[in-house]
Formats: sequence, C-alpha cells, structure tokens
Amino acid sequence: MGENNLFRKMNTELNAEDITMLSPLQLAYIGDAVYELFVRTYLLEKKLSVKELHKSTIKYVRAEAQANIVHILDDVLTEEEQIIVKKGRNAKTNTMPKNANMIDYKYATGFEALIGYLYLMGKDSRIEELFELVSNIEINK
Repeated sequence: MGENNLFRKMNTELNAEDITMLSPLQLAYIGDAVYELFVRTYLLEKKLSVKELHKSTIKYVRAEAQANIVHILDDVLTEEEQIIVKKGRNAKTNTMPKNANMIDYKYATGFEALIGYLYLMGKDSRIEELFELVSNIEINK
C-alpha cells in the first residue's frame, strides 16, 4: 500500500476527526475488507490452487483466528490502538456469529476495527508492520 493506492483517492472527505467519530462497527466493516485483501495478497505468493487459497484465507479471517491474533498483538499495540480494539470488542451488535463463539467474535470485531481505523487514518506502514507479525503466526485448523 502507499501514496499511489487507488483506494486512498476514494477517501478524501474523511478527516482524522471524522474517522474518530465513526462507530467501531463502521471501522470493523472497513477493517474486515482491508485485512482480507492483505491475507489474500499474502497467500497469492504461495502459488496455491484457488480452492487452497480459499481454505487458507479462511484460516486467517475466521473470528477465532482474529481473536487469537489480537491477543498475540496486545503487547505491541499502542495505547491508542488498544482503545480502538476495546471499543470494537465492546460494540453492541445485533449479529450472532454463525461459526464462532461470541467472545471470539467480539475480539475479532475489535481487531477489524483497529485495521479499519489504521487504514482510514492512512497508517499503511503500521498495518504492514502488524500484518508482518500476523503472517509469522502459525494459524492452525
């Protein structure tokens, strides 16, 4: 990601104050897409079949994996980032997870809110740094 990112040109109306006023669920909505794109791009380098790409992507993007990731990253998150995760985790949602327990789902929402926040704030290098740590985590199942 970087200055020439096509998606950066779409986010010209939101300033830092606007972004901090978004709900944690709005941040998670964006973060979910950004994180999945990172995962898919990362896995593409593995030269897997499309079926294997899909299976591998699910390992990273499912709620249980994201909950584990946010716990592992806890020590490297700034205070500001921890606050975003906590807001996302504590956000009231009317959605019941299909394939996850509620605790994992809430932590996953916190993780996605963080990724969405960092993305909208233009902190691509921080996302890359966190993703580098995530990509080195052994994801099982």
